[in-house]
Amino acid sequence: MSNPVLNHVVLGYAPMIDRQRDVIATRLTVFPARPDTVVPATELLATLAEAWPEGGVKLALNVASEAMLHDLLRTQPASHVMVEVPAFIAGDPAQTQAIVDLHARGNLLMLAGRPRQPLPREVLGCFTHSIIDLSEERRSDAVAPPGTTRSIGFVQSGVRTAVQVAEAFERGAVAVLGWPLDDVVPATGGKGVKPDLQTIVELIRRVDNEEPVERLDAVIKLDPTLGFKMLRYINSPAFGLRVEIASFRHAIMMLGYQRLKRWLALLLAQASKEPDAKPVMFAALRRGLLMEELVKASGQGDTQLRDEAFICGVFSLLDKMMKQPFDELLKSIPIPAGVSQTLVGGDGPYRPYLELVQAVENASVFDLREIAERLMMSTAEVNAALLRALALARELG
Repeated sequence: MSNPVLNHVVLGYAPMIDRQRDVIATRLTVFPARPDTVVPATELLATLAEAWPEGGVKLALNVASEAMLHDLLRTQPASHVMVEVPAFIAGDPAQTQAIVDLHARGNLLMLAGRPRQPLPREVLGCFTHSIIDLSEERRSDAVAPPGTTRSIGFVQSGVRTAVQVAEAFERGAVAVLGWPLDDVVPATGGKGVKPDLQTIVELIRRVDNEEPVERLDAVIKLDPTLGFKMLRYINSPAFGLRVEIASFRHAIMMLGYQRLKRWLALLLAQASKEPDAKPVMFAALRRGLLMEELVKASGQGDTQLRDEAFICGVFSLLDKMMKQPFDELLKSIPIPAGVSQTLVGGDGPYRPYLELVQAVENASVFDLREIAERLMMSTAEVNAALLRALALARELG
């Protein structure tokens, strides 16, 4: 994905999560590369259309530039694009008509922050939700923000743990914005991988040993859904194969043992049945894809290195999902040495890429630029890698 727009912005992203812990939208934060940068909104929307085609998962745009947002309010985004409007802009009479017109075209608008003054009457009905950051949360039954009514549901932003997510919904939030990835992993979590995941781990071991396909088939027969899920991933448009893979034997013939490891890693990271794990699994897939794209964009990686980067990204949240520390968890799962060094030792070859992904997730412009510079990558290359990874994740479903 090559587009001049990507040279002039810095992108970060986060999920919007509903009460069932399903991700219902992706929030994309758009920073100008320089304070005086103004990217035409039509060009920005055209660039984002590949990752978010019309009719797909909703995109919530958080534009951190007043001039760029003014322009965005006067465009015609696709119907699945939601726009965050800061309270101070919503209260500006000069923006009233643009907000009313955008609402009339069918776009969902979200009021970001608490207005200090009553909003113009014309815009009150334009907002479906208000976004209240956790650090500013002081909602009670007796006090409502000025210029809003209780008919507007609120979305809680800034959540970082599963407990904060649960508390936000207890306060009446309709959704939360953020990465609930900061839960502390117990110092000891038991005895390796949970029993219900042992079939996948056993398959990973046998593929790592390149055992005959007959022995691999015997493992798959222990869990008939396992083969179905793996073939669904492999046959997805994201994998880019020209022929349909019909069996595990066929997959080994077409891909080889090395390429197969990445999809088994994904199966393991997507296997949790706990509702609170859904956002973590969402993050794990995108981390894997983004790390792979970053390694590819940096020009450092052959196929094996890209596959290992993918595995590293996917497994980087395995401790959160399994509630076990890496040094304990990875004793029972064969992984490449560089991945283990990165996740357990914290200084492996994929560490800078993992830190760059975390900077993107946190929309940390300073960290993103500093790490990208260390990797001799431009901001545009990081942006392009992010959009490619998000598009691939959408194709994987």
